[in-house]
Amino acid sequence: MLDLLRKYRTALLAVTLVLAALLLYSQNLRQGEERTNLFEKLVLRVTAPLQIGVMTVCETFSDWLGHYLWLVDTRKENDRLLEENRHLAAELSRLREVRLTNERLQKLLDFREQQALSALPAQVVTEDATSWFRTVMIDKGRDDGVREGMPVVVAEGVAGRIIRVAARQSRVLLITDASSAIATLVQRNRTRGVCRGRGDTLNFDFALREKDIEVGDLIITSGNGGVFPKGLPVGTVVRVEREEYGLFQVVEVMPTVDFSRLEEVLVLLKEEP
Repeated sequence: MLDLLRKYRTALLAVTLVLAALLLYSQNLRQGEERTNLFEKLVLRVTAPLQIGVMTVCETFSDWLGHYLWLVDTRKENDRLLEENRHLAAELSRLREVRLTNERLQKLLDFREQQALSALPAQVVTEDATSWFRTVMIDKGRDDGVREGMPVVVAEGVAGRIIRVAARQSRVLLITDASSAIATLVQRNRTRGVCRGRGDTLNFDFALREKDIEVGDLIITSGNGGVFPKGLPVGTVVRVEREEYGLFQVVEVMPTVDFSRLEEVLVLLKEEP
């Protein structure tokens, strides 16, 4: 304790003198003296800077505290607005997805009405993960009236056919699979051929060299084979090659269906015999 007093004795002495001066000054004020004596002037001169400093410190602290509290309130408000913005963004994304789904389903319904076909809407639930096959799984099966061999279409055209059926799911072989073959014809001049899958595109096989086939021609189903109804779009001709020798020409077809964006389909139902 004595060491502490010795260390701060100067400061303590100064504070003691200032307090004593303030006490004497206060006593003189209570006595009601009208004139300021020499001692009071000395006290005012000595204590004025200290009072100014104390007031400055108090005002600075008050401003800092008010600014800090304002920042805390602002941060809370920002956090609330950010959370609200995230909820609104998520809701907007959900509504946009609902709108797009409704638009796709409306196209399918319009297509079904135009074709006057008995069809069952279905959702694509999985895709084949390998590069060897082009198949998808849909959420309708035997319990919904789906049977093997039934055609699967979308508003843009032919998608594939049912090859496996379970109680509540079915597997669809897409027309781009190498094992897929569809009896087709050129809409413009009725040239017949068979569209076979090539992974991403189709080949229009067995088109004779002398037949007039041009880039941009629409290929549709011919109705032969008993699977697909006649007149459904299959693809558009993107390349034609006629070699010097050979019986047939080489015709490459781009499917009208974008299989990378396949989500909803229609299974064309057939009457039981």
